[in-house]
Amino acid sequence: MVNPHHLAHWYPTAAYLYVFWLDALALAWEYLRRHPDYRLDWLRRHRGPDTAHRWGLRLLEDPALDARDAHPAWLPGHAAVVQLYPDVDPPQDAATFAFWRIPGHKQLLHDGKGLALIARSPGHCLRFALAAGLEDGMAVAYAHRGEAAAPTRGHALQAALAAAKPRPTPTALLELHSLQALDATLAGASLREVAEGLFGVDAAADWYSDGGLRSKVRRLVRRGDALMRGGYRHLAQLPPLEKGRFEDDAKRP
Repeated sequence: MVNPHHLAHWYPTAAYLYVFWLDALALAWEYLRRHPDYRLDWLRRHRGPDTAHRWGLRLLEDPALDARDAHPAWLPGHAAVVQLYPDVDPPQDAATFAFWRIPGHKQLLHDGKGLALIARSPGHCLRFALAAGLEDGMAVAYAHRGEAAAPTRGHALQAALAAAKPRPTPTALLELHSLQALDATLAGASLREVAEGLFGVDAAADWYSDGGLRSKVRRLVRRGDALMRGGYRHLAQLPPLEKGRFEDDAKRP
């Protein structure tokens, strides 16, 4: 008889390979969108439009969309977001804002406050906040969170993309396994079934005698659950939740 978990959405690891190319903000979304209370808030979004802020978002995003299709509007403050402004006093060799020359697959969206630009390439993701009045061909200056604005140079984007890793890192593999283990436990799978999905039936054959494998699976399950229940805020560089902050929300009908 076929184990029903072998046919479940979480079982094929290939379905999670896109996780290898996600940056910290995209990973934060992957954990947040799995939170049962967030999914409930999404269903009730017309009754309480201000609930997005408690999750660290300006606007609620559909949890059915994974990071490849979702556009979560995070509250500002992440250091990975580069702010682009018209350079009002540019030097002669000032770089210009050239939208179509930015490498990668580009997504332009309004996050509820302003325009945001995301450019994705294999192994790398660039995020920009575009100031009002910035147009294609204008001289551009940039600023990082906590740093003074300075003119951007034409090679800045190419240099950033050159840092992309052609192979998945151990950290990326850890995130893949954590998300897969989280989905498995949310679907009701046992720890042994989680091990079979992540590492194969043969690897889990000695489940009861392999204490190392059992410990590894338990750590992955705990890690995924912790990131879903607030740990994602560290990935998104959001302040931690205050203890007991949502006690009243837990009593909502």
